[in-house]
Amino acid sequence: MYDFDELAAFAAVMEDGSLARSAMRLGVSKSTLSRRIHQLEHHLGQPLLRRQSNRMIATEAGEVFLRYCHQLQQLAQQSHQALDELKEVVSGEITVHVHSMFLRGWFTSCAEAFLARYPGVRLDVRTQGAVPSVGDNRTLCLWLGRVPECGLRQEILGRLSRRLYAHPDYLARRGEPLHPRELAGHDWVDLLGDSQAGLAFYHDQAGIVDVAPSPSRLRVDQYTMHIDAIARGRGLGVLPDWMVARREQAHPGELVACLETWRPADLPVTLLYPFGQQPRRVTRFLEVLRQSVPPAWQRDRHLAMA
Repeated sequence: MYDFDELAAFAAVMEDGSLARSAMRLGVSKSTLSRRIHQLEHHLGQPLLRRQSNRMIATEAGEVFLRYCHQLQQLAQQSHQALDELKEVVSGEITVHVHSMFLRGWFTSCAEAFLARYPGVRLDVRTQGAVPSVGDNRTLCLWLGRVPECGLRQEILGRLSRRLYAHPDYLARRGEPLHPRELAGHDWVDLLGDSQAGLAFYHDQAGIVDVAPSPSRLRVDQYTMHIDAIARGRGLGVLPDWMVARREQAHPGELVACLETWRPADLPVTLLYPFGQQPRRVTRFLEVLRQSVPPAWQRDRHLAMA
């Protein structure tokens, strides 16, 4: 009988090529990971991995066994899911960290629908002010924007296209920019200082242009304040089209898209959660989020620049 911790250790090293990276991802020490692989090799009677330069690669036996390893892991996961389905009650507490943009509207509806469906679950929602860092490997998080490697599984739910926006009164006073390089002469409303290092705008024919907007006199850390400031004519700013469309339903005409043929990179909407088998309440919650993704997030995939 195989030990599934040993199978997970072997599969992780085969994927990462590194004991250190795999140990961090699995949340164990490097020595523990190495011991599990040695135990698996002992059970099988032959080596599965060897070191080449700075990477761990499979032996011939390791390449053969990897296919069976994946099948065994899949069967184990399916058996857990099948047994979970026999349980009648989904209960317990879920803590989820949510980017501030999602706290009103879409996510609130998802949370309320989930709680109505599973009355035995308690949902603890917390505002996430920064990208999860390495070490937060037990976190369940919904984030907007790029996410570096942090030890969590990263699942892209969709992408939000963005454009440059301004209030019509601002454009009447200052004129509308005709090229991204003209942004340096305009007032700028910044979100979390994300334009300090410059912005890249993409055009279908002209390609990518890097620009440096004027230093912002107003920097905010909430999307609601960001969009409000632009809608009051404080300056230009980059906003997600989906967010602007929702605001326009209540306040039509407050925001006008500028440089419509030029676009900054789309923002990925990322669901982050620990690797491995999750409690049933968590899998059900993840399913609700996936099923509730707005169509615009799938449709608006104009660009995903690195």
